[in-house]
Formats: sequence, C-alpha cells, structure tokens
Amino acid sequence: MTHSDLKELLDREAARINNPDFIGRDPVQFPRRFERLQDIEIVSLLSSTIAWGNRKMICNNCEKMLSLMDHEPYRYVMDEGYEYLPDMNIHRTFFAKDFRHFLRGLHSIYKRHNSLADFARAVGIASHETPAWKLVEALNGELAEANHGVHDPRCLPGNLGNTALKRINMALRWLVRDDGIVDLGVWNVIKPSQLYIPLDVHVGNTARELGLLHRKANDRKSVISLTETLRDMRPEDPVWYDYALFGLGVDNSLPSAY
Repeated sequence: MTHSDLKELLDREAARINNPDFIGRDPVQFPRRFERLQDIEIVSLLSSTIAWGNRKMICNNCEKMLSLMDHEPYRYVMDEGYEYLPDMNIHRTFFAKDFRHFLRGLHSIYKRHNSLADFARAVGIASHETPAWKLVEALNGELAEANHGVHDPRCLPGNLGNTALKRINMALRWLVRDDGIVDLGVWNVIKPSQLYIPLDVHVGNTARELGLLHRKANDRKSVISLTETLRDMRPEDPVWYDYALFGLGVDNSLPSAY
C-alpha cells in the first residue's frame, strides 16, 4: 500500500466513523447533553476517566455518575455534594473515594477560575510541546493539594514521563476538535493541531499493522511518534485519524494485504 493509498484508507474510515450515529454508542454522548461550559468540562473529564473496559459498562456507569450528581455536575461540584456520597463502586476499580478525590480538586479549581479552560490557559498548556501532559501535571497538583497532599492514580496518572494519557487525550479531543460532528469543540485554549492521539490497545495494534507505528509499547513515546506520523497526513487535525484507527481496530476491517 502506497502512502497515498494509506491516506485514502484512513480518510475514508475516519469519515465513516465520525458521524452522528457514533455518538449514541460512545461516552462522548454524556458531555454532549449539556450546554454550560463547566458542565461539559466536568462530564468530559469524568466520562473519559472511566472509559476503559466494556463500552456498554462504561456508558452505564457514566449514567450512574450523572445520576449521583443529580444531572447538574457543576452545581454538585460547587455545593460539595460529593462529601455526602456513601462508599460504593462506580466503575471497575474506580470507587466513590476516587470520585470524591477528583471532585475536591475540581471544586478548588472552579473556586478560582471561571472554567477549566481558563485554568488550562493560566497554566500555559498552549505554549507547551505536549499540552495534555502539562494539563495533567497541573491537575494532579490541584487534586493533591485539595486532598491533603495525596495523589490518586485512579483519577489521573502520575507517571507522566511514560503514560500515554489515553483518557485525557480523548477528553481533549472532545473539547477541542471543532468539526461540528461528534466532538464538541468548546475550547479554544489549544488548536486541534496540538492534540495527541488517544492511544489504546486497539488503536496501537491497528497502527502497527498499517506500518504507522513501530514501537511495541503503548506509551508516551508511541503517542508522540504516531501523532507526528498522522500530522504529516493532516497537519491541522491529526487526531481526525483516531476515528479511522478505532474503527479499523474494532471492526477488524483492515485490507487483506495487512
């Protein structure tokens, strides 16, 4: 397959998946239910945080989180309703104690900033080579400070030199990409060209089969390498191809030559 053939395949598959029918089967549906920026930000972070494992279970448990917040996430955070939440399992290894940990940090941020976008702007993610990792570094500091100096890896990864940050990169795709189809495009803190691919097992394996990625590990270096390759094809919007790699991986529809 030539470079032009590969680009044609990826463009076709991205267009096939990136359509309104995709929304109802994906956690992106949850932030899309809201109009207020703060609600969208909170639900994007929380939904992406538990976006691992079975997709039906993920969506069911996103519904559970919204119910816990009375479907008013920003009000719930600012009223500190999470402090009265009984111990329970929310999603696999994510429990009420992790939920409270995350929301305490968000409460602290929203007390000082009108939005998470303003916070991201204040910590300078736009001028950083890898904005997602810079954002998580700053968020981790806020969450720890709001929780007596304790870090909770169930909320956000701490090994920023190695982690692929799949879930945060997905949340940023939702918040930043602005083609008006699936992603919401409510942030202008960074440009779509500054996003990095949300790398998981399916996307990584598909990228390797297509010759787009040569490293074996699904880590930060692989995210950077794969995104740089995709930027050569679509400099202004490399993570457009997340849809293609996801679709090809899930549907197992790679060309027979691969």
